[in-house]
Amino acid sequence: MKSTSTFLIAIAAVAISHAALAAPEPTPVPAVKPAAEIHGINPADMDPSVQACQDFNLYGNGGWLKANPIPADQSYWGSFTILEENNRESLHTVLEKVSKDKTAAPGSDDQKVGDFYVTCMDEAAIEAQSLTPLEGELAAIDKIGTVAQLQAEIARLQMMGVNAVFQFGSDQDRRNASEVIAGAYQGGLGLPDRDYYTKTDDDSKKTRDQYVAHVGTMFTLMGDDPAKAAESAKTVMALETRMAEASMTNVDQRDPDKTYNRKSLAELAQLTRNFSWTGYLKELGAPPLAAVNVGMPKYFEAVNKELLATPLPQWKTYLRWHLLHAAAPSLSKKFVDEDFAFYGQTLQGTPENEVRWKRCVSSTDNAIGFALGKAYVRDYFPPDAKTRADAMVKNLIAALREDLSTLPWMGEATRKAALEKLDAFTPKIGYPDKWRDYTALTIDRGPYVLNLQRANQFEFQRDLAKIGKPVDRLEWGMTPPTVNAYYNPQKNEIVFPAGILQPPFFDAKADDAVNYGAMGAVIGHEMTHGFDDQGRKFDAQGNMREWWTPEDLKNYEARAKCVEDQYNSYEYDGQHVTGKLVLGEAIADLGGLGLAYRAYQTTLAGKSTPAPIEGLTGDQRLFLAWARVWAANIRPELSKLMMNTNPHPLSQFRAIGPPSTLPAFAKAYGCKPGDRMVRKDLCQIW
Repeated sequence: MKSTSTFLIAIAAVAISHAALAAPEPTPVPAVKPAAEIHGINPADMDPSVQACQDFNLYGNGGWLKANPIPADQSYWGSFTILEENNRESLHTVLEKVSKDKTAAPGSDDQKVGDFYVTCMDEAAIEAQSLTPLEGELAAIDKIGTVAQLQAEIARLQMMGVNAVFQFGSDQDRRNASEVIAGAYQGGLGLPDRDYYTKTDDDSKKTRDQYVAHVGTMFTLMGDDPAKAAESAKTVMALETRMAEASMTNVDQRDPDKTYNRKSLAELAQLTRNFSWTGYLKELGAPPLAAVNVGMPKYFEAVNKELLATPLPQWKTYLRWHLLHAAAPSLSKKFVDEDFAFYGQTLQGTPENEVRWKRCVSSTDNAIGFALGKAYVRDYFPPDAKTRADAMVKNLIAALREDLSTLPWMGEATRKAALEKLDAFTPKIGYPDKWRDYTALTIDRGPYVLNLQRANQFEFQRDLAKIGKPVDRLEWGMTPPTVNAYYNPQKNEIVFPAGILQPPFFDAKADDAVNYGAMGAVIGHEMTHGFDDQGRKFDAQGNMREWWTPEDLKNYEARAKCVEDQYNSYEYDGQHVTGKLVLGEAIADLGGLGLAYRAYQTTLAGKSTPAPIEGLTGDQRLFLAWARVWAANIRPELSKLMMNTNPHPLSQFRAIGPPSTLPAFAKAYGCKPGDRMVRKDLCQIW
């Protein structure tokens, strides 16, 4: 399990409605220009009937929200998804070109990317094959007769990308960041989170019933008798429920102390006496292990009991389900449709599945994304974009250095360590300096599902091979076309793929205020993750240790609690945000926007104040650019899923949360105490 903090994970947003309050006249919205002429703030995106000081999300994005309903094949539609769709169009062009290139050398990245895409697009072949590509593995599951054979099959399925029982792979040791050990974490569930199995409200019960019906239908599509299929579905649900009850909550998983439990193989064997780690590791072909981080010991204690308490026929049913579940999107239409009916429609509210080419582009990026990313960068990411982003990163680092140097609540010992950590940051921009080597991966024009399994096995083995070797600090955790960014506390790095270095985040033709409010805040967000409730536990070298003095830690935690309470107060559709779950992202949003504002101010040093653009000052445009990043509509089903499981707040709360606690925002828009966008308790950390 990798410890990274991303800018977004399936982010979501809807416009929230507030009761009308007395307020000053709305900030004027300038006349609309044709979209093609607009770089930065588009007045048509705004809603002049809403007061900026009452609901900044609706003020800045109300026009956009009305003009951009969610497409039928999406559960979320916003700035990020539109950019992702544009990137996917670019990747589609790349894939169509390389798949038709008869000069691509056998074994080359272009050959593998092209063949993978072609097999995904060959619906006729996929329909004809039906379950045939899985017959060998289904037969292997059917032949399981001992616990040892069960464990061997679990290992085989995990290598294929199947979420069987638990997760296993390399893990950078948290207390010795130069060492790569193994990591074992909970997993094996078909529903999104443990709470889906344990909550007792009517909606949760209904979702569980729908899941059991879905699993039964899938078994029927495999050819099982309906009565047997229904019984098998109950078996899956019962076993997964016991696993879920032993699983750690998503809030507790955010605490790196709770998920760090380094053990020797002997200690691990003592913890799980019924599981032969020797046999399991031999089946994986794993290198010698010095230690294993067992993220959730109680979970593995429960699995240890289930190995003998659950009869083998029930385990075989569970494994059949998870093999089918993992493969379903790559199988014939009946499996694809039923899989989408539950995971797309029921859980996320999406009416229609995406067209085939979109799914195949995404699958190629997920499976061999650095080979595809190399072609994407070649065609779509000019060198000057990397240069411009690098300059902005340097300005944001300077702003954070100045901030850390002057924080009144931080003592000198902690300040010195914080500045050392900042100075050790490694920025990565655009694409890797060293591309991933896919030489050992075989991709051909055979069955698509087998190409997918081989790609998963290649990645699994590549990850395992890192154990016992020096940490590769050049490695990237996101492919270049990804519209996202991340901070990794164990490598102390901030990473910005090429995919996000485009409008609305960065536009070479837009004014500085807009670029700092959008991309500058993204950069600041990732940097302050190094000092959020998780990142603050790691030092400059990436080691997990306490480097804060007790007094400074008390000061920090009081300020973090203010942010937690702020987000606890937000509510959507009768459900409150869980402040502890979103705390790291909320702190990073607050820090990122504040840093972006200060960095923008430094660009004005020694210059006259820029004239307003279409009636909007630079400061106003900066904050509008931040809100514009979070313009989005979301389906109710997905918003519920996100609020239950996602460490990122819904987008409308990200649009209003940080500005409402920054005095610079209130000054920019003339907001007064009592306005909804001026919080009584201003949460100030950075």
